[in-house]
Amino acid sequence: MKVAIIGANSYIARNFIYLVKQQETDVEWRLYDATEAQVDGEANYKQINLLDKESVAQMDLDCDLVYMFVGKTGSAVGFDQYELFNNINQTTLLHVIDEYRRQESKAKIIFPSTRLVYKGQEKPLKETDEKEYKTNYAINKFACEQFLEAYNRVYGVKYCTLRICIPYGTLIPNASSYGTLEFMLKKATSGEDITLFGDGKQRRTFTYMKDLCEVLWQAGISEECLNDVYNIGGEDYSLLEVAEMVAAKFGVKVINIPWPETERLIESGSTVFDSAKLDALIGEKYQMQVKQWLSEK
Repeated sequence: MKVAIIGANSYIARNFIYLVKQQETDVEWRLYDATEAQVDGEANYKQINLLDKESVAQMDLDCDLVYMFVGKTGSAVGFDQYELFNNINQTTLLHVIDEYRRQESKAKIIFPSTRLVYKGQEKPLKETDEKEYKTNYAINKFACEQFLEAYNRVYGVKYCTLRICIPYGTLIPNASSYGTLEFMLKKATSGEDITLFGDGKQRRTFTYMKDLCEVLWQAGISEECLNDVYNIGGEDYSLLEVAEMVAAKFGVKVINIPWPETERLIESGSTVFDSAKLDALIGEKYQMQVKQWLSEK
């Protein structure tokens, strides 16, 4: 099995490589990112500038799977940094697809997408439910989903899009994100109260990093998860429920504060995933619970 990881120094990629290397011994890795070296010292790494087509041409895409972990996340900041967001989130993927075509690759591109493409609703969301794009990041991600669908239809580029809601935790020390739970945990462990905009009753699907990486791998190697979009599952909690769990663990309070105007306008509402479509193909892989994770802190 030959696997290319583009964005090998990212939060999810580092955890993904770590997990798969523990489970699989016959994977031939091709790791790419913009920095001089792979941050965990992994071998088979090459520095690539994904915004330069000549640099992208140095990648070897004669492989089975290509994981596209490159991305610039953010909400309101995307309005001011639109060029950066468009380049990192869209142009990089198009350069990879173009090189994929040039090399006549037969690999399957695994593309992590986001909950933010959905219009929030008070029900579990299926892949076909109504969409809404309140930030540049959300627009970027859905555009990439559509690029993959279009290039598959016209040129036969193989892909699997996996929408992620809220990942949390890490398998590698110091490889964590600035996500929802990490923000709450950092505040609470410093003895600070946790602040929530509004009542905090909007709901999310929370997916532990090990479970997320397992799903990313199983969807990648599955012959059935192909040329389609899938939700990744997990546990359903409101932000308030999670904040109260963290606060109780560390003896701090949860304080509700008014919404800043910009954040109010870009808030998605509840985004809980129905992952039945993917679970039916690869089985349910969600083992860790938020309560258990917190008990080990």
